[in-house]
Amino acid sequence: MLLTQAVSEFLSGYFSTHDRSTKTESAYRADLEQLVAYAPKDCLLTSLDASLIETWAASLRAQSYSPASMRRKLVVLKVFCSYWVRKGTLSESPFWRVKLSFGRVVQLPRSLTESEMRELLRQAGRNHSATQIPRKRSILARPEDRRAFLQYYRSLRNLALVDLLFATGMRVGEVSSLNVSDFEVSESVFKVRGKGGRDRLAFVVDEDSVKIQREHLGARAQLPSSSPALFVNALNERLSTQGIANIIAKFRKDAGIERHVTPHMLRHTVATLLLRNGVDIRVVQEFLGHASIATTQRYTHITKDHLVRVLRQHHPSMGIRDAV
Repeated sequence: MLLTQAVSEFLSGYFSTHDRSTKTESAYRADLEQLVAYAPKDCLLTSLDASLIETWAASLRAQSYSPASMRRKLVVLKVFCSYWVRKGTLSESPFWRVKLSFGRVVQLPRSLTESEMRELLRQAGRNHSATQIPRKRSILARPEDRRAFLQYYRSLRNLALVDLLFATGMRVGEVSSLNVSDFEVSESVFKVRGKGGRDRLAFVVDEDSVKIQREHLGARAQLPSSSPALFVNALNERLSTQGIANIIAKFRKDAGIERHVTPHMLRHTVATLLLRNGVDIRVVQEFLGHASIATTQRYTHITKDHLVRVLRQHHPSMGIRDAV
């Protein structure tokens, strides 16, 4: 079997039996097609050996791929090989004979300060407050009424988005994937289709946030859209992750925050603040939907820095030695 055919059959077979997002499938496809492009022409699946894998890894390093990117590509390839071992096409995985070292690079999550997060939320609230609430039963009456309602909806949608990202710590892709039916209004809880098929519940506990989310749901119900999506764009179709990123970027600029802000930084911010406020790391792990607590522990580096700064300012030993 040619390597190209093996990749094609793997993608159709693996993703038909595994609950993975289209984004994950696209990433697997891109990584495997990159390997095919590197391999010799008409390379056989059985020719995929340790030597080819190691030279491909060396090629990635020469192209200045980060250790994290290289590690991800090799994990994809390892899953691919394991698939064909299970199918009996490969007698063993070539990774048994592969030894690679990518180096350990710990990338700490980037988060906002409390004041930056507060200003971002305030800016979203100010933008929404500046829009006029349409008169009841006038939404479909005249074009100007429809335009006023759409402007009102967009400002409310944008407020609900930034509020939800911070309130629940959802990933931007998880928010984009939400459907209207995923919001259990009576319980103030969202059903989240998580990364790697790990579904979870995201609870909204702040009453102001609950009010915003319910108000948005009510306005969303009045849109002439056949899409099941909770958040929709100007075409009444599902709002993309890039669309959400653009909204956050606009708020950042209007709020006068100088540095680049991404939707994922809101997730990092709420996680950092929860740990800083004494929430158990296991609770934060479940809150974020992390499969491994090791992922959650990255945030302890940030909270540790904060703890050290506070102790240096207020620990009694800092002044007691002068009095001795």
